[in-house]
Amino acid sequence: MSWALRNKVAIVGIGQTAFTKPGASGRSAFSLAIEATLGACADAGVRPTDVDGFVTYGVESTDPYTLAETLGVEKTTFMDRYPGGGEGLAGVVHHAAMAIHAGVADTVVAYRSLSGRLYLGNSPEISAEDDNGFFRKSFLFPFGVTVPAQFYAMHARRHMIDFGTTSEQFGAYAVNQNRNAQRNPNAIHYGRPITVEDHQSSRVVADPYRLYDCTQEADGACAVVITGAERAAGLPHKPAFVVAAAEGSGPSNHLYTQVRHQSRFNTAGFVEIAEDLYRRAGLGPSDMDVAQIFETFTGQGMMALEDFGFCGRGESGPFVESGSVGWPDGEVPINTAGGGLAEAYIHGFNNLVEGVRQLRGTSTSQVAGASTCLVTAGPGAMPSSALILANEPR
Repeated sequence: MSWALRNKVAIVGIGQTAFTKPGASGRSAFSLAIEATLGACADAGVRPTDVDGFVTYGVESTDPYTLAETLGVEKTTFMDRYPGGGEGLAGVVHHAAMAIHAGVADTVVAYRSLSGRLYLGNSPEISAEDDNGFFRKSFLFPFGVTVPAQFYAMHARRHMIDFGTTSEQFGAYAVNQNRNAQRNPNAIHYGRPITVEDHQSSRVVADPYRLYDCTQEADGACAVVITGAERAAGLPHKPAFVVAAAEGSGPSNHLYTQVRHQSRFNTAGFVEIAEDLYRRAGLGPSDMDVAQIFETFTGQGMMALEDFGFCGRGESGPFVESGSVGWPDGEVPINTAGGGLAEAYIHGFNNLVEGVRQLRGTSTSQVAGASTCLVTAGPGAMPSSALILANEPR
């Protein structure tokens, strides 16, 4: 069955701020969102007042209406929030694409902004996220499991028990991201190379996860401009076409309820999404030139590689350790700007921006001839999402 949105919509503009450690920018998330959005509009060659739609994550503190009003937009026809946090990375593009294809909007901005620590109580977003966390608060908090490192560490330990995955293999994944960041001056870890030995000697955060297994929280913002393929053809940059997108979940696939379904506890929860995505695209993992894999922590990124078919179930440790995800000659180079582990944790949105750069040929770790890119959203917290981009209709 043909997917109605295939190649009908494209990302035509990208914008981002500088990334700093959380709180170091001295700026509000709102001001960062404005900067990234203006940058994306300038990159796309459109006026901010031409934008008629806005979409962001459910936990975003800069609401779409206030953003539109501040930009001087006189009329909007579409506004949306994808449920939750990082699981909305590809979902916001999917929702924008559906609105454009349905004729509800012509030009949509998707964005994400962060300032201050997201998970240590210094962000207004944590209370919004916790309002939806009944299971987490009722069944996990009494045992001291209160932050994502602890939730996701249980996933990692299950994978280690079931498949023999090692901490050193998590370290190989972290080192790969860090190596890419050394070519990206905007990465927080730029100029701070690490080795597997550094990873192994770093402090334990939530066993088995060590410091370098954890994403790099940051101040920063990113935005993209999305429009129809016909309009995209007349804009300054080569479009990044949305070949396919998928969102949702399988049965009992939520991070905080997976404790009751151990058979799915050693995955990133993307099996059904991957199947839908590849079917809609008419493509498979071997067709991906580069991938931007949302990693909350190293193990979840590795499990996502399995879910999306780059290696077999339980084989991600040896797959990563072999260099198969390395730049420039890996089987599928991943997170070429450094990803959440080494560039910045903007709830994955910086990975989307990097995916567009790869298709334009402007990445600091450019994959030669890259024409397709997989972008995945947050693992284990459903509903999640993923999309495939290409620099020409596929």
